[in-house]
Amino acid sequence: MSTTSQTFTRTTTDVQKTFASFKADLGMIAMRTGKWTPAQVDLYFHDVLALAEQYYLAQVDIILHDSLTGRPMRVASYTVNNDGTAPNGGRAGGNDWPNQANTHLSLLLFYTPAWHNLGAVAKQAFQQKLKGSWGPSAIDSNYPHLQREAAQLYATNGYELQKQNLR
Repeated sequence: MSTTSQTFTRTTTDVQKTFASFKADLGMIAMRTGKWTPAQVDLYFHDVLALAEQYYLAQVDIILHDSLTGRPMRVASYTVNNDGTAPNGGRAGGNDWPNQANTHLSLLLFYTPAWHNLGAVAKQAFQQKLKGSWGPSAIDSNYPHLQREAAQLYATNGYELQKQNLR
């Protein structure tokens, strides 16, 4: 018995195509919750994509928080796999989030070793290309009070973005 595997050469275009589904999710969540404008979605997406194109992004979470407690109520978590095998993936979806009072959205970024290995000057130069201001977070990203469920796999030529929904 033999198995065959595909080898893909990843390009910036593959990253952009894969993250187009993330942008669709981000826009739909922002619209359904009423928490971000299209301009805010574009700003945040710019930075997420810039990090992904340089292979500095390991994971990104979209979080709906209770504004009174700060506690995450709902999360869409996207894990990057640079070495995947899927030639293409699913369509955006699963974003029927509520528009509730006293809630707000945030993004939580997780960086790759490539980012952490950059020197201070290189990091600062890259950060100047970003439109948002990003800083450390105290959020427990294990989300122990939420249930995980597998969702879409977005992919282009082996560059994969695996989505999980947490409620």
